[in-house]
Amino acid sequence: MSDPTRAAAPAPVSVKAAAAAAAALPQPSRTDQAVIRNFCIIAHIDHGKSTLADRMLQLTGVVGDRQMRAQYLDRMDIERERGITIKSQAVRLPWRGTDGQDYVLNLIDTPGHVDFSYEVSRSLAACEGAILLVDAAQGIEAQTLANLYLALDADLTLIPVLNKIDLPAAQPEKYTEELAKIIGCEPSDVLRVSAKTGEGVGDLLNAVVAQVPPPAGKLDAPARALIFDSVYDTYRGVVTYVRMMDGKLSRRERTLMLSTGAVHDTLEVGVISPEPVPSDGLAAGEVGYLITGVKDVRQARVGDTVTSAAHPATEALAGYAHPNPMVFSGLYPVDGDQYPDLRDALDRLQLNDASLVYEPETSTALGFGFRCGFLGLLHMEIIRERLEREFDLSLISTAPNVVYRVVMDAGAEVIVTNPSEFPSGPGGVATKTGVIAAGKIGQVFEPVVRATVLAPSDYIGAIMELCQSRRGVLLGMEYLSADRVEIRYTMPLAEIIFDFFDQLKSRTRGYASLDYEPAGEQEGDLVKVDILLQGQPVDAFSQIVHADKAREYGLAMTARLKELIPRQQFEVPIQAAIGARIIARENIRALRKDVLAKCYGGDITRKRKLLEKQKEGKKRMKTIGRVEVPQEAFVAALTADLGGERKS
Repeated sequence: MSDPTRAAAPAPVSVKAAAAAAAALPQPSRTDQAVIRNFCIIAHIDHGKSTLADRMLQLTGVVGDRQMRAQYLDRMDIERERGITIKSQAVRLPWRGTDGQDYVLNLIDTPGHVDFSYEVSRSLAACEGAILLVDAAQGIEAQTLANLYLALDADLTLIPVLNKIDLPAAQPEKYTEELAKIIGCEPSDVLRVSAKTGEGVGDLLNAVVAQVPPPAGKLDAPARALIFDSVYDTYRGVVTYVRMMDGKLSRRERTLMLSTGAVHDTLEVGVISPEPVPSDGLAAGEVGYLITGVKDVRQARVGDTVTSAAHPATEALAGYAHPNPMVFSGLYPVDGDQYPDLRDALDRLQLNDASLVYEPETSTALGFGFRCGFLGLLHMEIIRERLEREFDLSLISTAPNVVYRVVMDAGAEVIVTNPSEFPSGPGGVATKTGVIAAGKIGQVFEPVVRATVLAPSDYIGAIMELCQSRRGVLLGMEYLSADRVEIRYTMPLAEIIFDFFDQLKSRTRGYASLDYEPAGEQEGDLVKVDILLQGQPVDAFSQIVHADKAREYGLAMTARLKELIPRQQFEVPIQAAIGARIIARENIRALRKDVLAKCYGGDITRKRKLLEKQKEGKKRMKTIGRVEVPQEAFVAALTADLGGERKS
């Protein structure tokens, strides 16, 4: 079984190989930042970022042909299998420019999916430039624009690049003009490369040297380094990735974390090329790693400022806002005995994923588990798959839901992350912070997002129909070219997290792309639908839905449970209710024993007597009988069918 705490850490390298790699690197003097270039690659998912990084590794010679493999910087098996990047990876590359000068290029390969935009924003803060990569066969897509705006907000130098020009379906002329129009540059400024064949990659690296400005840190100032990532190594503790902004940090120098005040001995300092290569220290403008022997990743928080304990800086660098979970789901072990294992697994997984949030939760139906917060559906899928694969767990995940804010008439307020916490009457509701005052619900607020859809103009009608059916409000529409349109909507997040993306792809034949960002909250007409088995509510099946869709959900869930729950010795009613009002019902017919089998003769009254006796027994059994819902029924009814990977 692989160790997830090492999944994203640099692979071990031999001393001989490390020495050879270090010798191959140009070693600029610490007073000269002019030869350093820090840049990252940003793009929509599946536009060739990792492949372009592979060609750069080969072209600069830091990875030989024998060691080369596809997606070299993607360290996790799940990244390779799905063909996506989940964790940003930094690497140091040597390059000799056209002027004969040796340069040091610090590259960060970033994810492309909307769920991992947090990783992108952290990478941008450690760079002065960004390569904006666009597929020559697909053109600009939603996440391309989102990453472009992130780079502009960070005031980075942008290098527009068209990739996959070797494809038969490529339309470089068309998409060059489209890209130049959006960025505001000349079409001749857009570079064309093929990451697969390596065509144009050398010219791109020369453009990075020419266009990306060198770092402007002060070497004589107190040391300040920004932590942009940290991973956990079982043997060496926390490996902290830093970008030196000012001053310098040396090996064996005591470091101070400004936000926590913790002081540590620096055991090792180095650069990643692409394996860890120890060095004497890091100076302003450089990107590298620190190892202090700390075993708790929370003591090296992403966004913190590292400085020298002997000569500390007084002002911390601007860090990052911690990402807020967008989607919540319950994770429960199928075998209750695995609960401690699940807790340990989440603890260890959080070391490599600071955006994962979880807290203990108990369900009367599913037992002990955890309420987990995720950045999106793909993030939820990745976390669950890593837990099952790397820790050998069998899990049930409840249907994903969002966070609601309920305001009672009396003024009390409750944050609802689980439908069982939703106030349901004058008796109040028990939550983690106590019992909410009894009373009537005044207002319910739900999170909304600003959704951006890019698609061919032929599908405008289908997209607008879908968005309006999901309670979307049109914000605007803009033509990027004669046949491509950008449509902006404000939509409730709850309407997106189920099957919105699948519906969007099917209605546009796969051509549409989606990006969304939080846009506050709005008041909604929301109700909690309870599912009752023989008059008793089952909290695991409760769901918060819009009032217009409550009956639809009730009918669907009762019909589904009728098929999943085995027949009992007595009739079992399955009801969907809003408060005390029943909105849907199904009956599971009783199993009947043939009590007339032994009656092969005699008067009809004899048979009638046996049937009446059976009827009385069924009636008595119904009043004292208990419906046992099998685990398989919970798995089938609750497990979210996310329809595979969400490549938005």
